[in-house]
Amino acid sequence: MNKLLGHLAYLEIASPDPEASARFYEERFGMRVIDRIDGKIYLRSWGDYYRHSLVISAGPDAALKTMAWRTENAEALDELVERVENVGGVRGEWTPSSPGVGRAYSFTGPFGHNMTLLWEIEDYVAEPGYESVYPDRPEKRSSHGAAPRFLDHVTIACSDVDGFATWYAQTLGFRIMARTVLDEAPVTVFSVLTTNEKSHDLGIVLDTSTTPGRLHHIAFWVDHPEDLVRTADLLIENGVPIEYGPSIHGIGEQHFLYFREPSTLRVEVNSGGYRNYVPDWRARTWKPSDGANSFFRNWNMPDSMMEAFPAAAGLTATEQGASPELRAALANPWSTTTSAR
Repeated sequence: MNKLLGHLAYLEIASPDPEASARFYEERFGMRVIDRIDGKIYLRSWGDYYRHSLVISAGPDAALKTMAWRTENAEALDELVERVENVGGVRGEWTPSSPGVGRAYSFTGPFGHNMTLLWEIEDYVAEPGYESVYPDRPEKRSSHGAAPRFLDHVTIACSDVDGFATWYAQTLGFRIMARTVLDEAPVTVFSVLTTNEKSHDLGIVLDTSTTPGRLHHIAFWVDHPEDLVRTADLLIENGVPIEYGPSIHGIGEQHFLYFREPSTLRVEVNSGGYRNYVPDWRARTWKPSDGANSFFRNWNMPDSMMEAFPAAAGLTATEQGASPELRAALANPWSTTTSAR
């Protein structure tokens, strides 16, 4: 398959209080509200090349509404739609133009996650006072102390990590970069996929709930690891607790920081990590004991990181592995709640 997907363009999330979430992203995190249209709030980071990278709409719980991916060209969009319907066995629909976005195709994948495919998207042109002196920058660097540069990735939760990864790789052309398999049993609890040279722009964690389409976190990029430390400092000083980090993941080798916004949704900030240009890369298999989650193998993830959105009965794993409760739920035979690998 020729390369058809370019990269993650924007995310739409739900919040019980969109205005409270938007204020958090502006005041605490350093993004900017660029529009309010038909009840939706559009935000951007200073380094986003498109008009927006985050859309917030109203919903009863924190949740993922859609993850929007730009194709390599207009022809790739039509080819991907054909593959979704004929190879993937899923039917979607062409959607009307939305703010900053032209012709697009929306579908719900086999594990309940909505995805939007698009080619036409509006390049951002800085308003007066926001122009950068550097031609490659869409706008000048933010003066906010945190201020991510741009959207980095999204991590979802589903009942079959390998099944999800395989469908998205075979149907849409994602590269499967790595997976985490429990030390105790042949169960895949985490995997990362990419559309480009990054270690991942789509992550998957194991979810034993019966609620489809759940979200684990959204992530933004900053230039330097020191930016994560400063962001953690600023958040704590302003009453926002840190959920996990700063530290370094083994998979991807990225510096990370996790916290929550007012809807309870988990937000990650990333920096660093490797670049992989190998066209015939074979996915590497990690175990939690290899440091899949913690590069230095000396820091356990808090139990709160096992939560996904919207809230549902069930347990979620991560690259750290599984909690004792989840391991008990996955007791032999292993295939009762997830596919054995």
